Amino acid sequence: MRIGLYPGTFDPLTLGHRDIITRAAQLVDRLVIGVAINRDKGPMFTLEERVAMIEAEVHDLSARTGVEIVAHPFENLLIDCARDVGASIIIRGLRAVTDFEYEFQMVGMNRAMDDSIETVFLMAEARHQAIASKLVKEIARLGGDVSKFVSPAIEAALLERFGRLS
Repeated sequence: MRIGLYPGTFDPLTLGHRDIITRAAQLVDRLVIGVAINRDKGPMFTLEERVAMIEAEVHDLSARTGVEIVAHPFENLLIDCARDVGASIIIRGLRAVTDFEYEFQMVGMNRAMDDSIETVFLMAEARHQAIASKLVKEIARLGGDVSKFVSPAIEAALLERFGRLS
């Protein structure tokens, strides 16, 4: 069984993330969405909320494709999380050259720690390349329309968080 790990904070899950998840599901038999706890980033949504959002968002995709897709919180090294879930592939989404520079360094470090785990880069679809969770939260906070960047359920969660849900 080929197991892939797609890590991130997913605060919140965007359409860009969903695009990568959909395409990654075509490459593996089981896809683990590694939800980083990362206290340094100070996420808007709790770990439990982010896991629940991911599970709700991927349920139909998993049923439609037959690929098991699960959310898995982690706080340890990415390479250790990959080992913990039995992943042979780490999946990373790229939006721009700046993403690649950071990811290139991370791959080198991960390969030095465990060269049996490969990293696969997937470019976000062109219409999703500008989407960043940080910017989505800022737009929502300032009363802007985020419907082009997140699912209706995530949009509702953002509006509720900012006290704008009617």
